[in-house]
Amino acid sequence: MFTRITLLKRRPGMTVEAFRDYYETHHRLIGERVLAGFAQRYLRRYVAPAGQGLELPDFDVMTEISFPDRATHDRCIAALSEPSVAEWVMADEDRLFDRAAMRVFTVEEAESALEPLSIA
Repeated sequence: MFTRITLLKRRPGMTVEAFRDYYETHHRLIGERVLAGFAQRYLRRYVAPAGQGLELPDFDVMTEISFPDRATHDRCIAALSEPSVAEWVMADEDRLFDRAAMRVFTVEEAESALEPLSIA
């Protein structure tokens, strides 16, 4: 599994509620359309403080897009770079995100097998 993670901040002046609503009712559908046939998983993780008095990170959502391998990821990125697709996606991103604050990276997973919790 090869995963691309993007940390995204809402555009200035947009409320958390409006951001999440627009992402889930509109931008998500664009993502599903352009990722179809490439990605195995498209996940959005919205952040919230984990405790009283704790600050939020400098992003509002962590988006994870998982691919079966790096080659499929690279083919997807090439398809997304086609001018008509890139313009369409970026125009919608401009309605939603602070593009200057975007951070993108890839991760390769290593998972541990854990024993089930034993309650005596």
